[in-house]
Amino acid sequence: MKNKIIIILGILLFTSGVVGIYFYNKIFSNAVKKETSIFIKSNSTMNDLKTSLEGVINNYEDFLWVADLKKFNKPKGGMYVVKKGMNMNELVNLFRSGNQTAIKVTFNNQDTLEKFAGRIAQQIEADSISLLNVFREPKFLQENDFTDKSVLGMYIPNQYEIYWNTSPENFRKKMLNQYNKFWNKSRLDKASKLGLSEDQVITLASIVQKETAQVSERPMVAGLYLNRFKNKWPLEADPTVIYALKQINGQDFMVKRVLFRDIENTKNSPYNTYKKVGLPPAPISMPDISSIEAVLNPVEHDYYFMCASVDKIGFHEFAKTLGQHNRNAKKYQRWINNQGIKR
Repeated sequence: MKNKIIIILGILLFTSGVVGIYFYNKIFSNAVKKETSIFIKSNSTMNDLKTSLEGVINNYEDFLWVADLKKFNKPKGGMYVVKKGMNMNELVNLFRSGNQTAIKVTFNNQDTLEKFAGRIAQQIEADSISLLNVFREPKFLQENDFTDKSVLGMYIPNQYEIYWNTSPENFRKKMLNQYNKFWNKSRLDKASKLGLSEDQVITLASIVQKETAQVSERPMVAGLYLNRFKNKWPLEADPTVIYALKQINGQDFMVKRVLFRDIENTKNSPYNTYKKVGLPPAPISMPDISSIEAVLNPVEHDYYFMCASVDKIGFHEFAKTLGQHNRNAKKYQRWINNQGIKR
């Protein structure tokens, strides 16, 4: 009898050991096959999570079993980095805690709020329509002294860390905070010495941005436009005429050459700086930091005219007098005609 009891106890201990090891492995053995990023939408279900985890973990049924043990049945939205070798316990804890990883959102000089909303929607959960509606919310614009047009300048092109499931409102809030941080005392003092407000600096920077793609040339171009602005000359910036044309036609198109008829056709537009003295009412694009800094730190010179260079493509020839400018302009016109560029 004693031997039978010992045998039975041995079997029970062995069985419980086997069962214990089995369940221990379900919970704590390596379950993730590869490191990857899992994107979980805010309204996701466990079935949606199953789709996201296909090919990533060894056994989804084991995952559900562990999740049930830990009373986890609703994923929290976000972007999660799962690492190779994680076990089911760690995986469930990660999704249950909402301990997501921030993503890097980048954008450059978008021309319109619509394009900007589309660019951001490619990188976060929110769709472009929701973002655009928040960008244009009348109450927000009024409270922060922006208009439907000028608010484009609130978004400073850069790389930002945010959560993938950030709401449109929180994205806008972060961008406003970054805008206010950007306009520190040093930059505000520089703007004040130039006799410009933040909005005016952004607007002029948007013209500089469109006028030259050469970052090294932007302080020079900014200095020229500031000379004209201070002396109440029309800025005569071709990019503003192109912007006015697009506003009138209601569509985006490529213009490489501004014609006299373009200037006449847009003469009633407040963005036509050939016909209107001073700055346009709002930015014509989203200037990047180099263009803003160029306006705040312009090269001081006596140039009032510029023309695209044919000797150094992508740059400009600067002139102090109309006579010098006309010679540069004729040289450029001959070159552009030889290139067959009519529009």
